[in-house]
Amino acid sequence: MNESSRIAIIGGGSWATAIAKILRENDLKLNWYMRNLDTINQFKQLSHNPRYLTGVEFDLNHIEFYNNLDEAVLNSDVIIFAVPSAFLKDALKRLTVSLEDKIIVSAIKGIVPDENMIIGEFFNEHYNVPLDNIGVISGPCHAEEVAMERLSYLTIACQDTKKARSLALNLECPYIKTTISDDIYGTEYSAVLKNVFAIAAGICHGLRYGDNFQAVLISNAIQEIKRFVDTVHPISRDIKSSAYLGDLLVTCYSQFSRNRTFGTMIGKGYTVKSAQLEMHMIAEGYYAVKCIKEINEHYNVNMPITMAVYNILYERISPTIEVKLLTEDLR
Repeated sequence: MNESSRIAIIGGGSWATAIAKILRENDLKLNWYMRNLDTINQFKQLSHNPRYLTGVEFDLNHIEFYNNLDEAVLNSDVIIFAVPSAFLKDALKRLTVSLEDKIIVSAIKGIVPDENMIIGEFFNEHYNVPLDNIGVISGPCHAEEVAMERLSYLTIACQDTKKARSLALNLECPYIKTTISDDIYGTEYSAVLKNVFAIAAGICHGLRYGDNFQAVLISNAIQEIKRFVDTVHPISRDIKSSAYLGDLLVTCYSQFSRNRTFGTMIGKGYTVKSAQLEMHMIAEGYYAVKCIKEINEHYNVNMPITMAVYNILYERISPTIEVKLLTEDLR
């Protein structure tokens, strides 16, 4: 990856829009794929995304929009995927060209359902993308604060740290600082789990548990992340760094966290379906908790918070009862 690399963004949501804004700060030309042709046409008319982060204006002279995924991939060297994990396989059904010589970057923060794979692992096994060509964009960072140009930090992970550093340079701007990591497994799994724990935090908030309990919940959540990622991919990592602890904190506490919002609705008595319909956005943690539970059947890591969220969402156990049981496991 170098300064002349052609970059494509796959997805039309808020995080895809935020990443596009960051890259344009460095005057990079973008190839932008969106599935919905009407959205592209409205974008061209308005000079902003008609559905997400509508206050962010773009110079369209430096953006090439695509409704054909093959064309977007063929005309790009670096492909940043920013679609909900639940829809990734469906989006890739439109792809007929190879990804083997591309640098694939995940900005998804989810697990591929049915496959129970993190995004990098999925592209490696199903699309023959070398692990050294797979990158991860991790937080702590919310798209809404990027839109407002509030100072934020990103972690860019890749086993090839030269590629991570190159991508990080393209993402640095006055309101974005970056660090790099070689831990693609740990950063991806941590990004998945923090969404699960944000749902737990929201459920407890909806049940009117206070800040004192939330502090204990999140303290136990970071320990749960450490136990899991150290078991699944045992390397030396500092779980207190921003990519792990920082991302967990912002997702569990922020007003912009859709997973926390979803959990709050569940805690207040909404059904899963009614909460999803009212939000109009994807809460990645809903899909992730089932995948993590199934993955953990192989590893048997002690994960009481994860299991509590799974029982509430999938086994339909009362949030009041399940959280009461969970309180006995927290320290």
